[in-house]
Amino acid sequence: RQGRPGVPVAGHDQDGHGARARAAHLVGGRAVDVNRRRRPVRRLRGATMPTIPKLPAALVAILGVLATVLAAARQAGLWIPTLCQLDGISAVGACRLCVVDIEGHGRPLAACVTEAAEGMQIHTNSPRLQEIRRTVVEMLFAEGNHVCAVCVANGACELQNLAALVGMDHSRLPYRFPQRRVDLSHPRFGLDHNRCILCTRCVRVCDEVEGAHVWDVGWRGEHCRIIAGLDQPWGEVESCTHCGQCVQACPTGALFTHAEP
Repeated sequence: RQGRPGVPVAGHDQDGHGARARAAHLVGGRAVDVNRRRRPVRRLRGATMPTIPKLPAALVAILGVLATVLAAARQAGLWIPTLCQLDGISAVGACRLCVVDIEGHGRPLAACVTEAAEGMQIHTNSPRLQEIRRTVVEMLFAEGNHVCAVCVANGACELQNLAALVGMDHSRLPYRFPQRRVDLSHPRFGLDHNRCILCTRCVRVCDEVEGAHVWDVGWRGEHCRIIAGLDQPWGEVESCTHCGQCVQACPTGALFTHAEP
């Protein structure tokens, strides 16, 4: 390459004879080449041990008779992404992010609701599963109105974190931009349907932990949404105990606190 007279070209000395020009800074007591090409950042795409070759009987015995594949994977130190799963409440397999490939089954199965059995050969992070999980996350973003920059959960959102973990930096699907409302009728909490992913964590924690059963799922298809009481404004539901457990259980910014007690 030829540069302008008197101006060294990157990678050459002032004579232009191919001697690489290097600049070094002292960082932590060692010289660091600031002109060196940086290696591309590799995104984390799951655990470093993506396969349970053969589920041992001892592990199944430790976990119990009705242990799930998800529990077995976690016991073995394997990472499987989840959004709808929450310790302490029942599993429903709503988000389909925890799907795994089990030898002998033709389709992926949700790990959180699939019972573990001795001798299972389970693949938790194959290229096929990575693509499925990324597509699911893209669908969640495209189906709702998730504008992270103005969301109350920005930086503390499980959906946002999973998008980075599965390598989603954009959606290959067209955004739908649905018209959804925000319910601020409750004196302390709010519900933004634009950010809801229908994981039903709030439904289950309110029913199974608090015993109030304020929340439920109403309508069907693209009109499906979380409803309070008999599809009432949240603030009018008398069974609500104002405990805030549903807000704590929400993985996104759909349920949030807008006024302190």
